[in-house]
Amino acid sequence: MKELYVFVLIIAPLWCAAQQKDTLIKKEDSLKVTRVSGQVTDAVSGQLLPFISIGFTGSSYETMSDGQGKFVLSAPGSFSSITISYIGYQIVTKTIKPGQLTGLQIRLQRSQTQLKEVMITSGKSKRYRNKGNPAVELIQQVINHKDQNRMESADYLQYDQYERLALSLFHLSPKLLNSHFFSKYKFMLDTAQIINGQAQTSLPVYFSEKRYQYYYRKNPIKSVQVLNAQKEINIIKFVDTVGLDTYLNRLYGNNIDIYNNNIFILTNQFLSPVANHAPDFYKFFITDTVQSGKEKLVEISFTPRNKGDLLFEGKLMVTMDGHYAVESCELNVNKQININFMRSLKVRQDFKKYPDGRYYLTKSDVKTDFGILKDKGIGLFGERAVFYEHYKLNTPLPALFYEGKSSQTAINSNQADSGYWQKHRPDTLTSRQVKVYADFNRLENMPSFKRATWIASTITGGYADLGAVQAGPFDATYSFNSVEGSRFRIGGRTTPLFNKSIYLEGYSAYGIKDQQLKYYFGGSFSFNQKPYYQFPNDYLKVSYQYDMDIPGQNFLIEKEQSILLSIRRGTSDFWLYNKIFRIDYIKDFENHFSYNVEFKNWNQRPAGALNYQVNNQANSPVLSLTTTELDLGLKYAPNEHIMQGTMYRHTIESKYPIFSLQINHAFSGLLNGSYSYTNVSANIFKRFYLSQLGYTDITLQGGVLLGQVPFPLLNIIPANQTYLYDPNAYNMMNFLEFVSDHYVGLNLTHSFDGFFLNKIPLVDHLKLREFFSLKILYGGLRNENNPRYTTNLYKFPASLNGSSGTYSLGSTPYIEAGVGIGNIFKLIRIDVIRRFNYLDHPGTTPYGLRFSFSPDF
Repeated sequence: MKELYVFVLIIAPLWCAAQQKDTLIKKEDSLKVTRVSGQVTDAVSGQLLPFISIGFTGSSYETMSDGQGKFVLSAPGSFSSITISYIGYQIVTKTIKPGQLTGLQIRLQRSQTQLKEVMITSGKSKRYRNKGNPAVELIQQVINHKDQNRMESADYLQYDQYERLALSLFHLSPKLLNSHFFSKYKFMLDTAQIINGQAQTSLPVYFSEKRYQYYYRKNPIKSVQVLNAQKEINIIKFVDTVGLDTYLNRLYGNNIDIYNNNIFILTNQFLSPVANHAPDFYKFFITDTVQSGKEKLVEISFTPRNKGDLLFEGKLMVTMDGHYAVESCELNVNKQININFMRSLKVRQDFKKYPDGRYYLTKSDVKTDFGILKDKGIGLFGERAVFYEHYKLNTPLPALFYEGKSSQTAINSNQADSGYWQKHRPDTLTSRQVKVYADFNRLENMPSFKRATWIASTITGGYADLGAVQAGPFDATYSFNSVEGSRFRIGGRTTPLFNKSIYLEGYSAYGIKDQQLKYYFGGSFSFNQKPYYQFPNDYLKVSYQYDMDIPGQNFLIEKEQSILLSIRRGTSDFWLYNKIFRIDYIKDFENHFSYNVEFKNWNQRPAGALNYQVNNQANSPVLSLTTTELDLGLKYAPNEHIMQGTMYRHTIESKYPIFSLQINHAFSGLLNGSYSYTNVSANIFKRFYLSQLGYTDITLQGGVLLGQVPFPLLNIIPANQTYLYDPNAYNMMNFLEFVSDHYVGLNLTHSFDGFFLNKIPLVDHLKLREFFSLKILYGGLRNENNPRYTTNLYKFPASLNGSSGTYSLGSTPYIEAGVGIGNIFKLIRIDVIRRFNYLDHPGTTPYGLRFSFSPDF
């Protein structure tokens, strides 16, 4: 699932809901708490001071001033004073009346600034250089001391973590907000949310809170994270909540560590300003020297050398106590950066000194503003605030504790009440955030919103939910090919409302040209009462299918024939009618190891221009071929995170590898099985992040078939004869062009993320991105499986009417490579691909153009 798709999902139900009628009901509950409001200004200049920290003295309740310097701080209990602090200003403590509302005007005095260490010169500007630059020398000290300043430098570490994530739509059309249709939903609006320093009218769409306990052991390294409580609400119920939460946390930087060389945020890899090679990509300047109490801090500002690269700009406050630690940091991005849909990104982190002399992270705040249009139109504002407290250093737990799972969830973590959250929140929610849970519950019970959600779910998910049954998927309703002509299909499946353990699905399809009815029926029994398309799987499935497909394609029940895949290049008239009976047992484990045991009886009958003919003297035709197999599939995807769709699961790409192994064994004579053989294949996928040079996806694959079989049972190399780019197939190869009984292959795709194009004048503003792909396949065919050397096998299909025919891979590996330009109109990628060999095969060309739709940040 792509990021633009998620953005549309968030907007869709609210837009539909706005078309319904009702009356405005607005009622705000008052809380009996100590509440302070006011405004913070500079005592000398009178300038309004945003993002100033205000907290009840001696407590964990705090807030920040908005873009106008205004703030509201409230919390249950009696507090007699507040503390106001910010880097560069003196700390102020004000007395207040406990349990009452107090209004204050606060004027902050600047801290003592050591101007003698700042040199100001006039004349011509000098060229920036790293050599002799005191800012670079200081940053190098920060880099040299990174390891000792990390939290994980302690042998044992514990802390509590509170996380809050909120998404809101803003810049909504005044015509919509003031319309009669929207009147019934106005109770959802927040008219005072601060976005980019200004008060905006916004519409909350997602809000979640979580409370964790984190444990770390250095040697042997092990981390354990326990989720103690969670509470969330979201309008887009038709999207997998767990997957969406995982995706959003990664989008907003799940664990931002300023000391890492690279920081993952917005699904991209940003180079940290204190990375080992940061001085090669950033410009650094000393902009202030501050004395805060007994601590001397130096403010270092930084900016990218190239504005389009994935780099931050902002400032660091560095301690001068010999530790050269980061006391706070502000990370922003400029408008020229090569990221789509993002209007602004602001990251703020604060650290606190602990008795061991290290500075430990106390708060991390990420704020983003997304929009389809750059400077106007509806936007999506998101904020992820994480608070860290109650640190314990070098306090080990029993060794047995660290042998447990790395990610754990406490019993009844979803049952924490409002009293729990009031007690365990380290800061205070705004009055609007306090009401958001009740407002969401009210919205979800409105019939008009339920209808809107149903429409959005049908459009985006492909299935129309009718309660116990869903109709669909609709993208497979119509397609066409050379054998069936126009093909029409209808289908559906049951839901947990029908039965939480038994799931049924099926479809029927009809081809106008071949006038044959195709069909499929499957029934699953879920041992964990989850639908078969949701993680984790634990089900037994029995199915029968009569349909047609292309040789060498995966005969997956979930595979659909969409209209885009119906448009093919060259001549493609090799088809099969398949009758497949399957019994599958699929089991997923929480560590993302899974296995699939399958019994399959498969009868295939050639169609179109494809014929099965024995290479004996009589050239005997073969009407159909039947095999009976017992298959075992193994997969291990450590640390995998997934987005759950309505039909498929989508792995969220990360640095962790994915291992797959498939073993198929066929039995001759069992249920009319004609051959006995064993086929073993393996696959390893890994993404490598290369900092500013982008990332590389590498797939290693190989397989071997043991036994004597005709060509339909050999390894048919996956080809692609459509104009859509397929990363898992050979895009310049024709269907059924190559077969083998042993092979090894390498697929490589590298994305430079605009590293070169960002530096070309007049091109950089287009925010294009470069791709390079390389696919190499080496294989062969033993004489016993080659009809040129062994009789009583099937003849290879000949090249007819422009088709390539079928061949075995020879001593020369098949090679194709391509270069591509992506992010065209933020949506399209175009690849030019060259095929380097086997060009003497009919129907082949050395060059081809492929395209794909890949909206991405």
